Amino acid sequence: MTAEPPQTLPAGRVGRPHGLDGSFYVTGARARLLTVGTRVTVGVTEAAIVRRSGTEARPIVRLEGIEDRAAAQELRGRELTVQAEQAPSLQEGEWWAHELEGCEVFDGDGRVGSVTRLLELPSCEALEVLPEQGGEPLLVPMVKDAIRGVEIERRRIDVDLEFLGLERSEVGPRAEKPAAGSKRLDR
Repeated sequence: MTAEPPQTLPAGRVGRPHGLDGSFYVTGARARLLTVGTRVTVGVTEAAIVRRSGTEARPIVRLEGIEDRAAAQELRGRELTVQAEQAPSLQEGEWWAHELEGCEVFDGDGRVGSVTRLLELPSCEALEVLPEQGGEPLLVPMVKDAIRGVEIERRRIDVDLEFLGLERSEVGPRAEKPAAGSKRLDR
């Protein structure tokens, strides 16, 4: 079963206004989606980005038709989305989060579980994997030593549990204590 790709990608949320011209900060930004000329949707309104400044971590944008601070303030908290076909091409070895979510995770030919989401951690991105047998989710860093291969077309990711300090028998509800060096998500 292949999941349908989303038609829109989240690009962030409208943050607090910046200045008087209708510009605003974008929180939780996917900066590479926020370029001048890109059409974004805010609520039911679609508009082009006419100004982009700030940093990659804290971009500042202004949309066509948003001309003052009050108009920017009215949008605060709303999600910004971009049509998937407008998204820039990714380099080899890069994937959008929605492409990884739902993929089955294996260690060789043994099924480990499935990806529930991609997390952006301070040091790297990591897959949150819900083990097949239940139990606490695993965090698998998106590094070559932990991930042997990603096959988006087959919805399959091959990981190295040994690198994570785990054995297959430890992945599931009966695992008493994680091995040294393993990464588990505490909820």
